[in-house]
Amino acid sequence: MKKYRFKIILILALIGLGIYFLYPTIQDYFNTKEIQQILAERKAAYLKEHPNAKPTEVDKYLTQVEDSIRNADPSIKKAREKRIKLGLDLQGGMYIVLEVNTLKLLEKLAKNPDENFYEMLRATESIVKVSEEPVVQVFAQEAKKRGIRLSRYFGEIRDDDDKIISMLEKQAEDAVTRAQEIIRNRVDQYGVSEPSIHLSGSRRIIVELPGVARKEEARQLLQGTALLEFNLVKDPEFTFALLEKINKVLAGKPIEDTTAKDTTKADTTKKSPDQMSQEEFAKEYPLFTVAVPNPQSQTADLFVRENDKSKVELMLSRPEVQNVIPKDVKFVWSAKPEFYAEGQGIYRLYCVKATPELTGGVIVDARATLDPQTSSPIVTMEMNAEGARDWARITGNNIDKRIAIILDGVVFSAPTVRSKITGGRSQIENIGTLEEAKLLEIVLKAGALPAPVEIIEERVIGPSLGQDSIQKGLTSALLGGLLVIIFMAFWYRTAGTIADFAVLLNVFFILSVLAGFGATLTLPGIAGIILTIGMAVDANVLVNERVREELKTGKTIKAAIDAGYSKAFSAIFDGNITTFFTGLILYQFGSGPIQGFALTLMIGIAATLFTQLFITRLIFDVLVEQGKKPNFG
Repeated sequence: MKKYRFKIILILALIGLGIYFLYPTIQDYFNTKEIQQILAERKAAYLKEHPNAKPTEVDKYLTQVEDSIRNADPSIKKAREKRIKLGLDLQGGMYIVLEVNTLKLLEKLAKNPDENFYEMLRATESIVKVSEEPVVQVFAQEAKKRGIRLSRYFGEIRDDDDKIISMLEKQAEDAVTRAQEIIRNRVDQYGVSEPSIHLSGSRRIIVELPGVARKEEARQLLQGTALLEFNLVKDPEFTFALLEKINKVLAGKPIEDTTAKDTTKADTTKKSPDQMSQEEFAKEYPLFTVAVPNPQSQTADLFVRENDKSKVELMLSRPEVQNVIPKDVKFVWSAKPEFYAEGQGIYRLYCVKATPELTGGVIVDARATLDPQTSSPIVTMEMNAEGARDWARITGNNIDKRIAIILDGVVFSAPTVRSKITGGRSQIENIGTLEEAKLLEIVLKAGALPAPVEIIEERVIGPSLGQDSIQKGLTSALLGGLLVIIFMAFWYRTAGTIADFAVLLNVFFILSVLAGFGATLTLPGIAGIILTIGMAVDANVLVNERVREELKTGKTIKAAIDAGYSKAFSAIFDGNITTFFTGLILYQFGSGPIQGFALTLMIGIAATLFTQLFITRLIFDVLVEQGKKPNFG
C-alpha cells in the first residue's frame, strides 16, 4: 500500500478541492429554497394588503424583497457569486441584438453636410437595411454615382477616395469595438452575473443577460448613448418673441408688421387672449392651444400634455416654422413629466442654445445619492481640471441665467446659476427613483457610446422555461447515467462497479472545475456532460474487454490488468485527444451554446482520462495488492 500512498493522497486532495468548489453551489441551492419560501409568504401577504395590485407591481415588490434578503447576509451573497453559473437557457433572462448606427457616425464625422449628403445617407440606409454590406462602402458607391468626391465631407481636400474610405472604415470598426467595451463596462457595473457580449458581423453586438427580468432598465442601460450637454436656456424675452413668430406662421399671418404706421389703431382693435373665444384663440395662437406657457412663471417654458407631444413636434418641424427658428436655437423636452393632470403627464418644452457650453467628455466620476435637503434622488458629477475651469467660467458669466443639463436629447434639470461654481462639481436632478439614478450613474461612468445603438432583436426568456430546461436536462442525464451504471455493473460485475464509481467521480470533477473557474453551465453544456459519460464508459469497455481477452490466455489477474490497460491506452488516448482538439476548435470559433458544449466536453475529456485510466487502475492495483481478484464478468 505504501507505494500507492502518493496517488491515494493526490486523489483525496482533488476530491476535497472539488467539494470546496462545489460547496457554494450546494449552499446557494438551500438558500434559494429558503428564500423562495419567504417570497411565497410575502407575496400572499402583499396580495392580501393590495388585492388590486398589478402583476408588474407584485414582481417589483418581490424583486426588492429578494435583493434585500440576499444583500443582508454576506454569506448568501458570497455563495451566490461562487456557485456554478447558469446560462441564459437555464435561468432565463434577456437576449438582445444591438446594431451600431454607422450612418449616424458618418453624419457626426461629416463637415458641412448638405442636401446631397443627406440624400446619400438615406440611399445608403435603404440598402444596408436589407443587406450585410459595409455601410462605408455603400456610402462611397452612392457618392461615386453622383460624381461627388468624399473629400467634400471628410478628411483633407487633397485626399483621394480610397484614403478616406480606409479612414472611415477604421472609424466604423473602432466605433463598434468601443461600443462593445462600453456596453460590457455598463453591464459589469450593473451587476449581471455571467453576461455574454460578443460581436456578430461588422456592426452587430449580441448581449445575453441571464437572470435579468427588468426589460426597460436593460434597454436604458444598453441604448443610452450618454451624450451629456450643458446648454444655456434662452431668455424669456427672446423665447416669447420667437413663439410669437411661430404662432403667426402657423396662423398663416405675415411676420413683418405691415401696419406699423398705424400702430395705435392696431393695438386698440386687437383683442387680448382673455377676450377671445376658444375658436378665436386657436386661430390666433395655434401653438399655444397644445403648448401652454405658464403665466405664473418667469420663464418662457411651454407645458404640453403627453398625448400632444407629437402634435407640437409636427408643428415645429414644418419647413415654414423651421425658417423662423434661428440655427443656434433648439427646443428640447424634459426627461420626465413635470406633473400630472387628469391622468396625463405634463411635459416641459425648453428653448435652449443649440451649441452646448460644455459636454460630458469632461466628467470623470458620477455618483447616485439622495439630496440631503429634499431626499430626492440625484446624480453628482465631478469634472476633470479642464472641465472645472470651463465650468467656473461658464457659470461665472451666466449668473441668474438657467443652464439645461441635457442627457441623450432630453432635459433632466435646468437650474438657475446663483454664483460662480468652482471645483468642477454639478448634479442632475429630476430623475425619479434611486434605481434610475444608479442606472444613470453607470451610464455616465462607463462613458458615451461613439454612435447610437439600436435594438433590432429582443427576446425575454422566462425563468419558468429555464427551470423546465434544467429539469429536463437533469432528468435525461440521470436516466442515461442510471441505465449505463446498471448495464456496466451487470455486464462487468466488480470491474463494472469500479467503472461506475469512476463515472460518478468524472461528473463530480466536471462540475467542480466549472465552479472553480467560474464557468457557465448551459443546456448544451449538460449535453456535453452526457456525451462525456458515454465516452468514459467507452474507455472502460475497451479496458475491460482487453483484460477479459488476456485472462482467457491464462495470464494472472495482475498481468491481465497490466496488459489490458497497456493495449487499450493508445486507442483511448487517441480518441479522446482528437475529440479534445475538436472541442477546442468549437470553443475558439463558436459562440454561445456551441462554446458551452465545447467547454464541458473538453473538461469532461480531461476528467475521463484521469478517472478512467488513473483512478480505476489504482483501484485494481490496490485490490490485487490485497490479494483480491476483481471479477470482469
